[in-house]
Amino acid sequence: MEKHVEIFTDGACSGNPGPGGWGAILRYGTHEKELSGGEAQTTNNRMELTAVIAALSALKSPCQVTLTTDSRYVVDAVSKGWVYGWQKKGWMRAPGEPAKNVDLWKQLLPLLKTHRVEFCWVRGHQGHPENERCDRLAVAAAAQFS
Repeated sequence: MEKHVEIFTDGACSGNPGPGGWGAILRYGTHEKELSGGEAQTTNNRMELTAVIAALSALKSPCQVTLTTDSRYVVDAVSKGWVYGWQKKGWMRAPGEPAKNVDLWKQLLPLLKTHRVEFCWVRGHQGHPENERCDRLAVAAAAQFS
């Protein structure tokens, strides 16, 4: 039987592009692990994606995952199937319009095959405890590059 893991993620960017950070919380039962990181020159969407990739990559075996994020970009791209359409079209969103962050989507897709992931969207900065914690982790990571 697969373990059920809760994951919470957030990304932050000071300027877009600019110094960015990401944060993630992984929770299995009573155990929690925080992850964070950042880049000197990035975008908010790249940090949102990186948080999801880092969190799923930290899992040691296939899991059932409930992943909560405030990123409509990530949630909609996966839940509405956009990313799979981009992939089928050679990473194009529309004729002459390449998809963005292809390098990161290529890292995420195999992880979505390994784990059974249910994406849940929450409104950012609205008092969701784990989302607020992830935001603090992301902002702190971004600050290291400011």
